[in-house]
Amino acid sequence: MYEHFFQCPYCWEEISMLMDPSVSKQTYVEDCEVCCNPIEVSPQFQDNELVAFEARDIEQ
Repeated sequence: MYEHFFQCPYCWEEISMLMDPSVSKQTYVEDCEVCCNPIEVSPQFQDNELVAFEARDIEQ
């Protein structure tokens, strides 16, 4: 597993998420560990290294 730290698009707190680098490109929703709002996370891996990352709010 790969741990990545980033800023929540809702509460702006620094949080971390564990991601599976065995899947090269993925998009999924995970809740912020601070404010519990859903974040759409899109990591991209190449040779088990994170090469791109995007975290977006989900407008509700």
